[in-house]
Amino acid sequence: MDVSTIIFWLVLLGLVIYGIAIYNSLVTLKNRYLNAFSQIEVQLKRRYDLIPNLVETAKAYMAHERETLDAVISARNDAAAALKAMGNGHVSAGEIGKLVTAEGALRGTLGKLNVTMEAYPDLKANENMLQVSEELSSTENRIAFARQGFNDAVMAYNTYRQSFPPVVLASKFGHPTDATLLEFEDSALIQAAPRVSY
Repeated sequence: MDVSTIIFWLVLLGLVIYGIAIYNSLVTLKNRYLNAFSQIEVQLKRRYDLIPNLVETAKAYMAHERETLDAVISARNDAAAALKAMGNGHVSAGEIGKLVTAEGALRGTLGKLNVTMEAYPDLKANENMLQVSEELSSTENRIAFARQGFNDAVMAYNTYRQSFPPVVLASKFGHPTDATLLEFEDSALIQAAPRVSY
């Protein structure tokens, strides 16, 4: 075997090894963001499980606010269904869009319920209500933290996938599109500084 043949085979071997490294990196980064989404899923399910407790506690005090309570349960069920549809790693842009819409509706109905509860001081002082509200607040913080982790993992995947040479090989390796960030509709409100007026 002459030197040029050996060099050819070494270069080819090097390219194959480099291609395998790109493939493995894409798989690793995709699995990281899918795992990060599963952490969001756990926290969202926790919230969905707490909401019926909140409504059940409020029912005793807010019997004539049935429409608001029903709206909260309906929005909770829609959000839970959107999350369930994303099971088994279906974290596509369309599915994330459905979840974001359902979460926006749920947040809206929970906000309406909170405003309505302001008119019921006995309800606000109820020990069960205080406990469920505290758990919901803690869960919201966990959701925000998990969402941050997911979005960080998505950014790492997208950055690697869009860089050269992975951008050339990604679709051939089964990674045809970028991953979608999870940004709820109220993201602009969350990031804006609160306004206080006297």
